[in-house]
Amino acid sequence: MLGVGYLHSFGTTQAQEAFRRAQELDPDFAMAYWGEAFTYQHPFFGALSEGPGQALMKLAPTPELRLAKAPNDKEKGYLKAAEAYAMTPGGMPERRIAWNKAMEELYEKYPDDDEVMAFYVVSTLAAAGHSGDMRERMNMKAGALALELFKKNDNHPGAAHYVIHAFDDPIHAPIALEAALKYRDIAPAVSHARHMPSHIFIQHGMWDMVAEWNESAYQVARELWRPGDAVGEQNHATDWGQYGDLQRGDLARSELWIQRARETLSENPGDRRSAGTLAIMEARHTIETRQWKIHDLSDDLDANQLLALGMSAANLGELDLAERVGERLGQLASDSPNNADMQIMHAEVVALAKSKRAEELLREGLTTDGLPQQEEALTLLREAIALEERGRLPNGAASPLKPVHELAGEIHLTFGLSREAAEMFEASLLRLPNRPLSVLGAARAYAAMGDKERADAMYEQLLSIWNDDSWAPVQEAKRFVAVN
Repeated sequence: MLGVGYLHSFGTTQAQEAFRRAQELDPDFAMAYWGEAFTYQHPFFGALSEGPGQALMKLAPTPELRLAKAPNDKEKGYLKAAEAYAMTPGGMPERRIAWNKAMEELYEKYPDDDEVMAFYVVSTLAAAGHSGDMRERMNMKAGALALELFKKNDNHPGAAHYVIHAFDDPIHAPIALEAALKYRDIAPAVSHARHMPSHIFIQHGMWDMVAEWNESAYQVARELWRPGDAVGEQNHATDWGQYGDLQRGDLARSELWIQRARETLSENPGDRRSAGTLAIMEARHTIETRQWKIHDLSDDLDANQLLALGMSAANLGELDLAERVGERLGQLASDSPNNADMQIMHAEVVALAKSKRAEELLREGLTTDGLPQQEEALTLLREAIALEERGRLPNGAASPLKPVHELAGEIHLTFGLSREAAEMFEASLLRLPNRPLSVLGAARAYAAMGDKERADAMYEQLLSIWNDDSWAPVQEAKRFVAVN
């Protein structure tokens, strides 16, 4: 049972140890090999591995001999599901779909068995990612079953965990808040488990909890890590933890997270995910803090680094550099036509550069040149917003690093289009609740419209997130609230 509990929290290292210990105690215990088969890759994101098959082969060399080791029909059903997961020809999509079908058959036979239901739910969530237009329907089906199990037994780690996965978007997240709060209290010392409640906390803008639970996830990942181990859990926790602390306005913590990411990379030189995580975090720090930095436009910059450089250059008046960065992002976007984030980042940098050009020309009285630049910027933003809204709803830290609705609001506001700006900021907050830069933007837009009541509410909301009196936005909010 210890191994099963770890499996439900995706604690593969601990689960593998428990199942191997069970094999030592009883070499013919079929479920010990079943369990080990699921410890070699993440059920949702893991790459193809031979480990699951090798685990089953330790039990017996053929499927028939392995099934003979299972003492009853239920355990035979579990083993058949493991066979589907481990041995189905093709890649992980084919294996996850086959696993789900096998678990569906077992669930139909044992609908009142909590463990069968739990593993049917997780197999459905895994298969949903490969089901095209049926993805959300399958997520909702899995979520409904997970909620049923959670209502029956709220201490079941799989129930709470899978509710979170099923309802991880801004529309459905309120359904999962109770489960996230419960999982926070019962999650074992597994990095993934300690991280998971923050998927729902981030959807509610509960920044203190996002930071707190990713700190816990990071510490657990560090405690378990040994040289040569994978560091995905460390990277994930540092990425999300930094985002939470930046929304709280804790810049020192953001820098601490970056230092931790550097340490992870130094311990794992050449690890692409660690390098990418560090690049994201450094770029995010620049964009969120608006501490703009100019540096050379080198060939090795990735899209996130280019976004930070392009925004820095545009905001510091280095418009030629901003335009060159936009061209580079355009090349990357052309090379990745199916990468929506890449297309949006390209549009963001080009639109921001054009908006700054327009401001410059309009200040000089050159309306004939400035207004077309302004309209081009706004057109690019509209196209980028349409692309963003065609994609999946947000389910984590802002991606792209600068939310396009938020940037559109800021640019509309600089052009005096306060009503349109307010609409953009409100749209941003529906997608990324309680995000302080969108709250600040909305407050400024409503103030510019003369809507003191809404502006006051937004400034009050900002002060509930940020409270550093040395910050200009905090001073601005306090002045407005005091007067109104």
